[in-house]
Amino acid sequence: MIFEAQMADASAANEHQVLRDCVEQAVYAEAMGFDRVWAVEHHCLQWYAHMSAPEVFLTWVAARTERIRVGHGVVCMPFNYNHPIRVAERAAMLDVLSNGRLDLGAGRGATLQEMSAMGVDPSRTYPEVEEALRMIGSMWRGPDGGSFEWHGELLQVAEHSILPRPIQLPHPPLYLACTKNDTVALAAEYGVGALVLGFSGPDDVAALNQRYRETIATRSKKRYVSSEVNDHFSALCPTIVLDDAEAALQTGARGQRFFAEAIAHWYGGGPPPQVGDEDTDQVAEIERARDRMITHLHEAKIPVRPNSGDTFNLVEHAYGSWRDAIAFAERLEEAGADEIMCLIQMGTVSQAACMETIRQWGERVIPHFRKKRAAVA
Repeated sequence: MIFEAQMADASAANEHQVLRDCVEQAVYAEAMGFDRVWAVEHHCLQWYAHMSAPEVFLTWVAARTERIRVGHGVVCMPFNYNHPIRVAERAAMLDVLSNGRLDLGAGRGATLQEMSAMGVDPSRTYPEVEEALRMIGSMWRGPDGGSFEWHGELLQVAEHSILPRPIQLPHPPLYLACTKNDTVALAAEYGVGALVLGFSGPDDVAALNQRYRETIATRSKKRYVSSEVNDHFSALCPTIVLDDAEAALQTGARGQRFFAEAIAHWYGGGPPPQVGDEDTDQVAEIERARDRMITHLHEAKIPVRPNSGDTFNLVEHAYGSWRDAIAFAERLEEAGADEIMCLIQMGTVSQAACMETIRQWGERVIPHFRKKRAAVA
């Protein structure tokens, strides 16, 4: 599962409740058999993501669980967000306290809203993310596992001991946030896992996976950020599963529309997200919202990327019954996903619907794939 801590009601009281609800969902996910929870890092993006301190959230989850892995999906790695040594220190501390359950993803934190708050230079985000990954890949390789110095193109660090040292040596598994061909190719060249974050659907996931695997097959290894290579491909799976399949579809579509309008607001300068009427046909409304967003981008003279409307695409996701969820997850499996990240917590989705979705996945969907795996073994 992946958490944004998203909310339609951004009042302080509801914000506090949503953050606690996310913890409750994550703890329940372990009981229901999920393998991992991911948490994003975003700053100053009201409605869209209130998960500004994922290291605290993940530590709280780790303290209340025993088995489930906890993942940064992702840490904003440009230096003004997080100095690489601070990223490494926090990651190692959480890895120790969780008994080696941490996964560490990197990203750019690429909205102008976030970059302007932290004084991040947009032109430096890609090289800073790469150098941060290289530093973390080298951090605990000294004679005692803690002595480190760095002489890179962007940072110079005299010899220091980086403490504590993680349980997973030389470091927890590394990942990169990916939304397009160029970034999945970068992940493959770096030798890190790809976290494909988008609503594009199985066909686009298959295309991105093909690019990832082709780059893996042809890479020179010169751009590896660590000697520990991680070729794990994880794809987003928006999902709401209820006994009433039509109600689940409408609930998921409404959540997806809110999510997409929040993205359009912070990434493209569109109006704030609208909650919308529950009685409206949400599938039709997504199409109308997509058209409004594309029109706004043109009128504002903001370049329309090929994937600009991805979050508004037809609700071809795991919304419906548990059988619908299995069928969609199998399509992602056929598209090449090693793992699917269930996106359940969206701004207009109630806690009851989130918990019921987790239960249905745990009782119906996950056992289906466990049986498939056992049969193959």
